[in-house]
Amino acid sequence: MNNPVTVEVTRGALVESRHRGSVIAVDGDGKVVFSLGDIDAGVFPRSACKAMQALPLVEGGAADAYGFGNKELALACSSHNGEEEHVALAASMLARAGRDVETLECGAHWSSSQKVLISQVRSMDKPTALHNNCSGKHAGFVCACCHGGIDPKGYVGYDHPLQQEIRGAMESLTGAALGHDNCGTDGCSIPTYAVPLRGLAHGFAKMATGAGLEPLRAKASRRLIDACMAEPFYVAGTGRACTALMQAAPGRIFAKTGAEGVFCAAIPEQGIAIALKCDDGHSRAAEVMVAATLARFFEKDSEIRTALEAMATVTMRNWNGIHVGDVRAAAVLAA
Repeated sequence: MNNPVTVEVTRGALVESRHRGSVIAVDGDGKVVFSLGDIDAGVFPRSACKAMQALPLVEGGAADAYGFGNKELALACSSHNGEEEHVALAASMLARAGRDVETLECGAHWSSSQKVLISQVRSMDKPTALHNNCSGKHAGFVCACCHGGIDPKGYVGYDHPLQQEIRGAMESLTGAALGHDNCGTDGCSIPTYAVPLRGLAHGFAKMATGAGLEPLRAKASRRLIDACMAEPFYVAGTGRACTALMQAAPGRIFAKTGAEGVFCAAIPEQGIAIALKCDDGHSRAAEVMVAATLARFFEKDSEIRTALEAMATVTMRNWNGIHVGDVRAAAVLAA
């Protein structure tokens, strides 16, 4: 099926470009409360599922053993900018397990944030794995291994005990069978699995509500969701959509982006979770889509809905600061 146009890009009074996509919102029991497009096609969630991948860190006791609070748990679920605070905290997490940057297997890259990138170039010759946007997640992986008595070497591999545990947790949450047939390799080298948006949304609804989960997993899931909502800066960073969405409704919205136009979110107090995919993989459209979808679940004229609707229309200006158009939610998606 052809997914509907969910985001329009205007120039002057005309629509210049269009983004198609699919989106679903479900409750803790998996009941669909809103959907557009093909919600059953397999989608690689990429970094949007990091909170699921962090479950062994909490369930296995490493988070408590190393004294991790909300900041550390948020960083374990993050795709951060590589700002000084992110880098320092990832290093601190490793140090508590007696490890350092050399143990990380995520690779190194410069920040995707232009402002942070300029600062990095001015202050160092090259980035390390600690600057990788996934270093918090990988630090969590290393800590989970060390506390569990598992050799972290090769922890990114499909057959490593940690990845097997993560695979099992994600299967349980999403209801999808995960294996070589629907597995790819993520940017940070760990396995990533294509799952239907329906299952991805239901998995986050379970994490946010505890519905259908055994007590240990329910507690660990909510702890991770709450940590991200409490420390949104450590989930992404300055100028990032994840951080801005959670700051717009402190303690009420969880949001996490993934590469190639994926976004997941939850409103725990309503027991609702969202998963979406922009077909062409463009983050500008995915960010508009998630803001517009979240907005529909808050009261009209409320402060939160107003803020979310503002995020669902992004003003474009040229190099002279002139307003030339907007990136906006299409009528089919607007609340």
